[in-house]
Amino acid sequence: MRLRALAALLFFVLAWPAVAQEREQIVRMPGPGGSNLIATVLRPPGEVRQPLVVINHGSPADGSRRATMERPRYVTLSSWFLARGYVVALPMRRGYGDSGGTWAEGYGFCDTPDYFNAGLQSASDIQATIDYMRSQPYVAADRTIVVGQSAGGWAAIALSSRNPPGVSGMINFAGGRGGHQKLAGGGIGNCTPSALVDAAGRYGATARVPMLWIYAENDSFFEPALAQRMAEAYDKAGGKATYKPLGPFDRDGHSLAGASNGTPVWSPLVETFLSGLR
Repeated sequence: MRLRALAALLFFVLAWPAVAQEREQIVRMPGPGGSNLIATVLRPPGEVRQPLVVINHGSPADGSRRATMERPRYVTLSSWFLARGYVVALPMRRGYGDSGGTWAEGYGFCDTPDYFNAGLQSASDIQATIDYMRSQPYVAADRTIVVGQSAGGWAAIALSSRNPPGVSGMINFAGGRGGHQKLAGGGIGNCTPSALVDAAGRYGATARVPMLWIYAENDSFFEPALAQRMAEAYDKAGGKATYKPLGPFDRDGHSLAGASNGTPVWSPLVETFLSGLR
């Protein structure tokens, strides 16, 4: 079984241009507040209804780059799910790239950030994507996985607090906000890390969806001690996060989810997590 899965994954990675050409769609869908969101949708072979995975992008530390962001690809991650029969949706949230609407994820000032409500705004865009995709004839409405990286991972954590129906599990790669910012003392770092921990606890108080949290040791945005504090606050409040700290990955572990050589690192963890879901 493992050899067949690896062979299928290799096929999709090597055949990405052909697969994308034949089974890729660029769709526009209604978003919060009358906005229009753009998403890349990739479909596996066949016409029967398939489970859905929504993969959510991060946010550039330099806000001026949001409007010019290209559509996220996450090629190896998308290929991994395609090989397992998932329809893959990669939305761009409000204010990013070609998606419409005003950017809604601002958390205010670095010394008094509101990460909690910023995450809920992002979560609304993910929910809009799920609602639209479930209306498509090729999607199984009750079999959805949500994945997010960096700000997209934080959005997934926020969405978990709403326990969206039909979502059986969520995966957070290096989730958080406020990293790589210029601090009051002139250095570069994370804006008020304790506010991330507090917000994670608030999300966990109502979250009951199983989550997998993956953070690398050399993540330059969210160092291991902070990631662990967030996970502990989330679980202590009632959330169901399985926290998996990893060793160093490449030059910066924050890039793990999008790296072409990251699959051997995260694949066993994700495979085990998905196999344990109902």
